[in-house]
Amino acid sequence: MKKIVSLVIVAAATLLLYSCKSEPKTGNIDQIAQDYFNDKNAFNPLEATQNGQSQFNDKLVFEMTDSHRKKQAVFFDKYEKELATIDTTSLTDEQKNSYDIIRWEITIGKDLLQQNANLTPIHQFWGTHLTMGQFASAESSQPFKTEKDYRDFLKRMDTYTIWIDSAIVYMKKGIQEKVVLPKALTEKVIPQFEDIITPRVEDNLYYSACKKFPADFSAVQKKELSEAYANLINQKLTPQFRKMIAFLKDEYLPAGRTTSGIGSIKGGNELYKVYVKQWTTTNKTPEEIHQLGLQEVARIKAEMEKVKSQVGFKGTIIEFFDHVRNNPKLKPFTKPEEVIANFERIHKIIEPNVNKFFSLQPKTPFQIKRTEAFREKSASAEYVQGSADGSRPGTFYVPIPDIAAYNMYGDEDLFLHEAIPGHHFQISLQQENEQLPDFRKFNWFGAYGEGWALYTESLGKELGLYTDPYQYFGMLGNEMHRAIRLVVDTGIHAKGWTREQAIQYSLENEAESEASITAEVERYMAIPGQALSYKIGQLKILELRKKAEEKMKDRFDIKVFHQKVLESGVMPLALLEQKVNRWIADEN
Repeated sequence: MKKIVSLVIVAAATLLLYSCKSEPKTGNIDQIAQDYFNDKNAFNPLEATQNGQSQFNDKLVFEMTDSHRKKQAVFFDKYEKELATIDTTSLTDEQKNSYDIIRWEITIGKDLLQQNANLTPIHQFWGTHLTMGQFASAESSQPFKTEKDYRDFLKRMDTYTIWIDSAIVYMKKGIQEKVVLPKALTEKVIPQFEDIITPRVEDNLYYSACKKFPADFSAVQKKELSEAYANLINQKLTPQFRKMIAFLKDEYLPAGRTTSGIGSIKGGNELYKVYVKQWTTTNKTPEEIHQLGLQEVARIKAEMEKVKSQVGFKGTIIEFFDHVRNNPKLKPFTKPEEVIANFERIHKIIEPNVNKFFSLQPKTPFQIKRTEAFREKSASAEYVQGSADGSRPGTFYVPIPDIAAYNMYGDEDLFLHEAIPGHHFQISLQQENEQLPDFRKFNWFGAYGEGWALYTESLGKELGLYTDPYQYFGMLGNEMHRAIRLVVDTGIHAKGWTREQAIQYSLENEAESEASITAEVERYMAIPGQALSYKIGQLKILELRKKAEEKMKDRFDIKVFHQKVLESGVMPLALLEQKVNRWIADEN
């Protein structure tokens, strides 16, 4: 999965009126789009760093605070008024896309501000505390090439120590209002802080950059920076981590809820509806999505039965799941390096075939790495985008917490999704497109982005993969995994399912291990609605491809279809449908 780009931002403006007559609509959408991007970066400095906007590398915002949310409201009002100055009839197609995307983000942003999600600023899956850890490793987006880079992160760390206090304040408000995490999730968060504390400062994650000084740093620079980092870690950061750990153990965990879904908390039902709209970019209801999930689970299970017969397995499908989970032939690795090498092998297989399907390909370099140890236990495989200028490659991160338990039956499919031609192609092409305004180069809509990545899994056979029936079953398994999400996410948050019910339903319908399924279910509990985006987006892209094939017949070109889907970057699904429909109409 690709880490989320949040929808929150800044500032205010007024619309001038002359006597009783309104000013003509003469706003400049290109200027508005650029201003919008600048304001988004100021409100999301961690994401700005990930996107290569270095002027924000020393900044950190307190996103959960009331004052921050008031600024967001001002921001939305400002750009709502700015958009009202635009004559949409004079816009190009891409300008109209920019207009519609900003308008959509304002709408969903305002909806989110009406909710109480800020009372749970920490969970185990993503957030400021995890992003800061990634940056501290000196192997992520935070640059450590100059003395200024080092001092920027030092300042950001210093602010982070205060951020921890603010998080505790709002989590205490959450306790008062009974808007808290489930106990099972809090239990996963505590080690994320505990594991960073070390007896020797030199072994601390936040000291990592001081062991990777550039060769041109003088001895004086190294000494001053090392001492500054050590002092901040020892005197401020570690005491704050201990404070957070004590709070989580002594106050927050005892107050944690035993229910699994947000439908059980104050305002939870409305909050979930907003999340569903945010993540799917549709108006589908939780019930509609639940029923769609049940249909997809049944369809994919029928395909799985065919594979079971093909390999000659005589038992039930559930027994076949156990066979796949525990088959020692699918757990051949003894070293983490062998897992990475297998993904490199997959990459080499598909490379000669990619040109047959993609005329539009990225220039951004690509690499495969093992997930950092401090977050590996609870992490999923993921793609983290490279820099737009190509100086930092896109990275496919693979967690390998237990090599003996690592099952490779879905690795071919996983590579297509997270790497090529999934997230690496889509995100890199978007960032490299000079025709897009900056805010769109670095934007994210899960239904489009995750939908595209899931769609690419279906291209495996054409790209030279899935020759082994178990690897093809891996593709079906991952598609089933995304279909199950429609059922389980809505089940947990809209139908009152328990964590245990969701785990059991998953065990009965997919071949993932119980440990993996448990981690996934807890992910859905932590970020409601996000898991819906994959299947909803994939089904829309498949629907659009089928429509284009039927309408265009022999004139259909798969390379052109992929270009049309990818060239404008992420957008709400309704806008993607309009774009593809225009292409079909033009060709007819």
